[in-house]
Amino acid sequence: MRKLDRIDLAILDELQTNARVTNHELSNRVNLSPTPCLERVRKLERDGYIKHYRAILHAGRLGMGLVVFVEVCLTRTGPDVFAQFKQAAIRVPEIQECHLVSGNFDYLIKARVADIEQYRTLLGETILALPGVKDSRSYIVMETCKEGQELDIKSLTDRAGS
Repeated sequence: MRKLDRIDLAILDELQTNARVTNHELSNRVNLSPTPCLERVRKLERDGYIKHYRAILHAGRLGMGLVVFVEVCLTRTGPDVFAQFKQAAIRVPEIQECHLVSGNFDYLIKARVADIEQYRTLLGETILALPGVKDSRSYIVMETCKEGQELDIKSLTDRAGS
């Protein structure tokens, strides 16, 4: 994996803030001419630093305003149980995130649904029916104070020696 310089990091920082920026505008923001800027973006894409581009949708306006975090305990632990659970959880569209964690439970799920009735159905008919599930605890989000995908590129820039 190649080492990123401050220009690569600046490009990544700009794109994670606004992926729709034109190459011309991006090149101005990172103080590079358009052709080398575009070449760098393509290399960052090829090297896997940029996974993909997407629009961030307003879930509430689309009727999916309820967020629930669910702690899931499995009946036993082991690679086969983890693999079965993971494969099944990935196929559930309401599950936005699913993380294998250390601690008092095995997985932490973030689910998004329309309302509590839909969550009750999701929990009872889907989550608790996933392979290996023994128990769960749910936490209904009352307010989201911060939510995002942005990485702290500035800390990487500082380490790269601006």
